[in-house]
Amino acid sequence: MPTFAELLATPDADIEAIAAHLDALSDERRIEETRAVGPEAQRRLWRLARGRLTSLSDFVPSDRAPLEPVRHFGRNTLPAFRMFEKRFCRPGPGYDADVLWGYNEGTTRKLVGPGYFVLRTTDGDARGETVVDYYQVPPSKPDGWPRVIPNTVGPQRLVYAFMHDFMRKVSDHVTIGRAYKNDRETPNCFLLCRER
Repeated sequence: MPTFAELLATPDADIEAIAAHLDALSDERRIEETRAVGPEAQRRLWRLARGRLTSLSDFVPSDRAPLEPVRHFGRNTLPAFRMFEKRFCRPGPGYDADVLWGYNEGTTRKLVGPGYFVLRTTDGDARGETVVDYYQVPPSKPDGWPRVIPNTVGPQRLVYAFMHDFMRKVSDHVTIGRAYKNDRETPNCFLLCRER
């Protein structure tokens, strides 16, 4: 059976066939195959996934409790530090329930900070139906997550400030994102694979 990367490499790559392949994999294999897709293939997937809508429940399933973390295992197209995680949760009681809270976890967190964000819907933006919005940070967090720091403060300003990551659906557990800095498209994409 071909892998995710091999399916993407075929001239007639079909997003529905790719989604079916990913949905049929075990959780461990899905993460492994998602993290094996390189930069050019990710950019191609971004184009193939155009118009595939995401919702907040693609990132945190509706059966999860408020403040219950959900891990997404990622790979980006940067030259270094390609493996990372985004962690999401539903807001705590008394906060806006129409968004998710999250931050970035990986080897660079101690250098550039956690890169907190709010995931929100975009009301039909052609770039993606949901957006990781680094202009906003959560007003609170789950126990065990790092301290919330605005993205305009300290070294994380160089990485996360003035950025949006627009998201598109690939399969039930996999999404593809593209970074926009100061509302301009960058060449940087990333794949996320949600834990079950």
